Amino acid sequence: MDIIDLLSHFAVALGIGLLIGIERGWRTREEKPGSRTAGVRTFTIIGLLGGTAGVLAETAGKPLTVTGGVIIGLGFAAFAITFTMMCRDENRADGSFSATTAIAGMLTFALSAYAMIGDVRAAAAAAVATVGVLALRTPLHAWLTTLEEREIRSALILLAMTFIALPVIPDQSIGPFGGVNPREIWLIAIILAGVSFAGYLAVKLLGTRHGIMLAAAAGGLVSSTAVTASSAKRAAAGEGAPHLLAAGVALATAVSFARVIAIAGFLTPGLLRFLAPPLGAAILAAVTWSFIAVSRRSSEGDDEQPVEFKNPFEFWAVIGFALLLAAIVLAGRLLGENLGEMGAIAGALALGLADVDAVTVSMSRLTPEPLSFNAAALAILAAVVSNNVSKTAIGAVAGRGAFAVQIAAMTALCFAAGALAYWLAGLIIPP
Repeated sequence: MDIIDLLSHFAVALGIGLLIGIERGWRTREEKPGSRTAGVRTFTIIGLLGGTAGVLAETAGKPLTVTGGVIIGLGFAAFAITFTMMCRDENRADGSFSATTAIAGMLTFALSAYAMIGDVRAAAAAAVATVGVLALRTPLHAWLTTLEEREIRSALILLAMTFIALPVIPDQSIGPFGGVNPREIWLIAIILAGVSFAGYLAVKLLGTRHGIMLAAAAGGLVSSTAVTASSAKRAAAGEGAPHLLAAGVALATAVSFARVIAIAGFLTPGLLRFLAPPLGAAILAAVTWSFIAVSRRSSEGDDEQPVEFKNPFEFWAVIGFALLLAAIVLAGRLLGENLGEMGAIAGALALGLADVDAVTVSMSRLTPEPLSFNAAALAILAAVVSNNVSKTAIGAVAGRGAFAVQIAAMTALCFAAGALAYWLAGLIIPP
């Protein structure tokens, strides 16, 4: 390492100590001098100390030799013992229990040493991440107080699905009619579960604070059907203005259309040519309806009420969803190969009453064989139509009155806009 490289690496080591020291010093800035273990100066020196240990280790041989490793190990041990004892004395004087400063000091030493013998970019990135975690102490602690056991359990299930189950699931097609790829199905279930969990968190963090519209938009990420059912019950109970509740359902419906576009586009971009025009027009119609309804908002009966959603992560629900995906893929192959494209579309029309996402994923995986892009897109649109018909029925049965009328009118407008856009796209875009 020439002198220019040596100085640049030392500069990174110093910068690591300075960056972490600024955060530690700012947090204890109101304490009297001499009453704290380490501040910006001490951490900066720790950075230089770690850098020096790294240089000494590299001098013993590169790549790092046993002698170099011993030099770094002994240097780290000597520093860690001294610094930890100082932090212990500080805790005793303050009557507190905290290992953060001690750990931050040891990490500063280690990162600075690594900056001399390893990749300076990785060392600098780790230092920035460290400062971010240290600086977010208050919001992180506040966030922990809001967590529920079921949310922690759900996050663990998602992590287990991704890092434990996914690597061991077979990555080859199994079963009749071309079979299904279990790994592919499981990966798709993880993606959709992650989207649902994000929607659940959005409802929890934002929906109850900002009212019906924001809760409905976030709820559309979880289930627009759930938004419709909840809004219908409130309308029937007189807990909100019907036009505002209907506006929330319209917004959730628009988000659900956008979900279909996003899922299909991610899995099979070729479908966007057929799905984007009708669903885009339907989104525009739903958002316009919602905007007009909100512009008529009255103060009477518009009190904020949260929309309740169940946690989207229950283990057996995830397993059931994965099995449903596999069953729909097999059914789609069977219908497509034996009854033709119309059979697959008819099946999607029926299955869409239960779950549009599953149909969207399944049809996307059946292209270009046995289904063409156009046939798969028509099947997905059929599922969207049947699902929105079921939501209209929910509005009519549970909501009744003005709410039911507005939901039916909004759905009809979306269907008309989508059908017109699909027809025009067929004329403009060559096959």
